[in-house]
Amino acid sequence: MTAPQPQRPAEHVERVLCVLAHPDDVDFGSAGTVATWTAAGTEVTYCIVTDGDAGGFDETPRDRMGPLRREEQRAAAMEVGVEDVRFLGYPDGRLELTLDLRRDISRVIRQVRPQRVLTSSPERFWERVGASHPDHMTVGESTLRAVYPDARNPFAFPELLDDEGLEAWTVPEVWLGASPRADHAVDVTDVVDRKFAALKSHVTQVSHQPEGWVEEFVGGWMRQTAQRFGLPEGRMAEAFHVVFTG
Repeated sequence: MTAPQPQRPAEHVERVLCVLAHPDDVDFGSAGTVATWTAAGTEVTYCIVTDGDAGGFDETPRDRMGPLRREEQRAAAMEVGVEDVRFLGYPDGRLELTLDLRRDISRVIRQVRPQRVLTSSPERFWERVGASHPDHMTVGESTLRAVYPDARNPFAFPELLDDEGLEAWTVPEVWLGASPRADHAVDVTDVVDRKFAALKSHVTQVSHQPEGWVEEFVGGWMRQTAQRFGLPEGRMAEAFHVVFTG
């Protein structure tokens, strides 16, 4: 018998939902990929679980940090063609795997009805432990549970259907960022300036770095990723573990 061919992501989808823990998470890991999607006509929605109120590197009062970071994320989203940015308002740094969080992510999945969801890996990445913030792993696991079984099951969180009219929705693909099992790379070289612009929109997070840090440090990550996946010299890439939900 011929061995089955490995499944590949869809060439194009109409709608993508990105579910990440903090403002800037999507931009550090995935904004180049998002820019390629929006350029191809895909409608992308961001769902940011916290306001990032525990972030920053200066004396900005904590009650101002959350609103600042919301605005930074909206500005960053515009740089890569994303207009729909939603915040769930959970506390930064204190996320737990709860039914409430699963329900709230399931709600957004049923509202957006995406054919692809991008989120963070629920697995710890030991070689890049900084990528495995507890909030990231919690959001990744919560999102996977929302994709399967919650969002597709009309009897899970029945209030979403009974009170809000949100019918069940099945997501065919989940893309996991910062994964130790990355198996798919996206060449973002041609849109990398848009990713860098998005990152620089997060002034509270990157302005303490030296001039050129975004291009050198983040660009270095992407060049290493491209090399690891066999792309030509000088290319830049973002990598994901693509999961097919059946």
